[in-house]
Amino acid sequence: MSIDQIDLKDLKKRMDGALTSLKGEFSGLRTGRASASLVEPIMVQAYGSPTPMTQVGTIGVPEPRMISIQVWDKGLIGAVEKAIRDSGLGISPVVDGANVRIPIPALTEERRKELTKVASKYAEQAKVSVRNIRRDGMEAIKKADGVSEDEQKKLSGEVQKLTDDLVASIDEALVAKEKEIMQI
Repeated sequence: MSIDQIDLKDLKKRMDGALTSLKGEFSGLRTGRASASLVEPIMVQAYGSPTPMTQVGTIGVPEPRMISIQVWDKGLIGAVEKAIRDSGLGISPVVDGANVRIPIPALTEERRKELTKVASKYAEQAKVSVRNIRRDGMEAIKKADGVSEDEQKKLSGEVQKLTDDLVASIDEALVAKEKEIMQI
């Protein structure tokens, strides 16, 4: 591997992808309103492997405080219910035939604190993704042929700066989301 194969733009693009994904997850954490994006990231144990919620049923929002999932395979209703209960979102699904209804509770102070914990969990997952990308970049730098020690240190410094910037952006997004959730 040569110095040309270490692409900082690609690393930045991958790190930005982690931030974009986090913002998408944050958009699902609505304060007091039902949103399909709240349950979309939940993985359902279906057919022996984790499957996104969107691939096992149709997600709809028939009312401002209700999410409805019309499960295509009736044999998966129990798995969908279990996945929602185990998601850590603090919502309780109600099975109604081939539908799973999820009433969204009014936001009490306790519920707001639960949502900030979920937001923190999402932010930590994004930071882990960024750190994994950083690790990949650092390993590529170490494996590069014909790269002097000074160049390695310079590139390592650039990768670390990218990482620090993205982690700071994730922290800013988390603070903004927590502020939004705690707002009455």
